[in-house]
Amino acid sequence: MRDLTDSPAEKVAVERARVATDGVGAQLLTIQGTDGRWGGAAWNRGWNSTMHVLMLLRDMGLDPASDEARRAVGRVRDSVTWKDCGPQECDRNPFFVGEVEPCINGQVAAVGAYFGQDVRGIIDRLLTEQLPDGGWNCEAANGSTRSSFNTTICVLEALLEYELRFGTKAEVTKARVSGQEYLLERRLFHRRSTGKIVSACRKSGAAFTRFAFPTWWHYDVLRGLEYLRNVDVAPDKRVAEAIELLKSKRDRDGRWPLEIFHPGVMPVEMDDVEGQPSRWNTLRALRVLNWYSAGK
Repeated sequence: MRDLTDSPAEKVAVERARVATDGVGAQLLTIQGTDGRWGGAAWNRGWNSTMHVLMLLRDMGLDPASDEARRAVGRVRDSVTWKDCGPQECDRNPFFVGEVEPCINGQVAAVGAYFGQDVRGIIDRLLTEQLPDGGWNCEAANGSTRSSFNTTICVLEALLEYELRFGTKAEVTKARVSGQEYLLERRLFHRRSTGKIVSACRKSGAAFTRFAFPTWWHYDVLRGLEYLRNVDVAPDKRVAEAIELLKSKRDRDGRWPLEIFHPGVMPVEMDDVEGQPSRWNTLRALRVLNWYSAGK
């Protein structure tokens, strides 16, 4: 309604309020534990943890000002820590203080900023972890000097969400623009060194040219394009190939498929099925194409 049909703001607000009371959004809120956690953890590899559910609620547009959101997020803020979810030195950290990996901290900061929580500490840490090439990499702590698409997109989304919620900050904007240039210089899915297409993520084996939802920590071309659309970058020739890739995946009915479902246990059932048309990917693709057409 908001992005494709230009519905009036008051009608969008009425529909948005239903995220907390109907459908998947309501189901996610209902399964929150009395201790504030989902999946019994701040974060886990099963994708049904507190962090992952908050990411889904953000994607679905749960109104941060709603009573349901404030109640659920307040429980997280007041009760959830990183105990048994990361390095031991982070065990006592409250959820919105984060831990040490920039890809995880990026996701925590993105949902925290969206729901109006104080994540400035995470943002400051991420700013110090930016690599000379403009991006970020969770392996930097192990000596890597080159950024990764996966970590970089997680951090970029956090920096953008922080600015949208709390206003622009010169140091945040500078880091974010440098990070998005990392993506643009690589035309969103090419190696800078050779110009060749990145065939697959070294860590997960997932191809950047196959589109998923939810994306979790994984990068793909549609996620990169959607970030550029959200920040309203003026599209230039560096995104043209990525746009053509996106267009090529549209089926005869004007829909886009769910090409990959990343391993993990969803906290609730979603309608999209791998290999079949996806409402989420179709929405995201159409938004990107509208942005691209308007900016050419």
